[in-house]
Amino acid sequence: MANKSAATGAKQASSGYRGRFAPSPTGPLHFGSLVAAVASYLQALRAGGEWLLRIEDIDPPREPAGAAAQIIDALRVHGFRWSGDIVFQRHNLRRFEAVAESLLERRLAFACTCSRATIRKSATAGPVGPIYPGTCRDKTFDGKQVHAIRLRTANQHVSFEDRLQGQVDCSLDKEIGDFVIRRKDGLIAYALAVVLDDHDQGITEIVRGADLLQFTPAQIHLQRILGLKTPAYMHVPVAVAEDGDKLSKQAGATALDNRTPVQNLFRCLDFLRQQPPADLQTASLDAIWTWAGNNWCPDILANCQNLPVSYIKVNS
Repeated sequence: MANKSAATGAKQASSGYRGRFAPSPTGPLHFGSLVAAVASYLQALRAGGEWLLRIEDIDPPREPAGAAAQIIDALRVHGFRWSGDIVFQRHNLRRFEAVAESLLERRLAFACTCSRATIRKSATAGPVGPIYPGTCRDKTFDGKQVHAIRLRTANQHVSFEDRLQGQVDCSLDKEIGDFVIRRKDGLIAYALAVVLDDHDQGITEIVRGADLLQFTPAQIHLQRILGLKTPAYMHVPVAVAEDGDKLSKQAGATALDNRTPVQNLFRCLDFLRQQPPADLQTASLDAIWTWAGNNWCPDILANCQNLPVSYIKVNS
């Protein structure tokens, strides 16, 4: 049974809407992550739907011990209530691996033995990194060398309408290139795992940061190859530090202070241009969530779409 929201009294979903928040446990929850969580949560509440929590723990070398538990605890302290059990992505590794091997066998993907240094020497720069030059695309592979698995993108064009960012068009082979679905170290890549888990969980809309917007066409391409339905997308502004860099765990973003959940949520609502009344800063947790659920208006954020990847600086 879905958990009932203590803050809003929301009923169990009957609309068919399913949203999610899917953090990677590479460190504690910080303000930038909270922004994405708040936006996705409020969008689900507005739709009268469900909000699921998934921990994307498929990169052990980058995951400090206890980080997942810290994230879950911070979400609870801030009043989030998710539907059903938390999904841990590592439990689905066999499925991810089987799909990667199937794509390889069907020649929709290929083995790539290139090193990063080799790729950098011959690749051109793209919006999400070096564009793979196709070095191994048509090579015969004997199965003995250490290799990544890359999905073919030749002559593929993807267009979709983002809820806030508008029309997005991408010529995959020219702008992204054949992208990795299993790394050379054997770990499954985010692109494959997120597509399969969103499908398996029946996610109908993905609300996340605009830093992931430019790689979304690659994920849609993978959905189409696998015969999966494409969810709706809404990419919200990303919080950046004073130096202009995105707030991230890797960049040492400060962990949220769990002693001030109301103030943290107020800052998120202010950042998301929701114009929360000042007295909410001293209100109860239930009160701020009730106000936010009743007044959530994501369309305000469409005014930010002309900024570079819709980044907005956090007010000091």
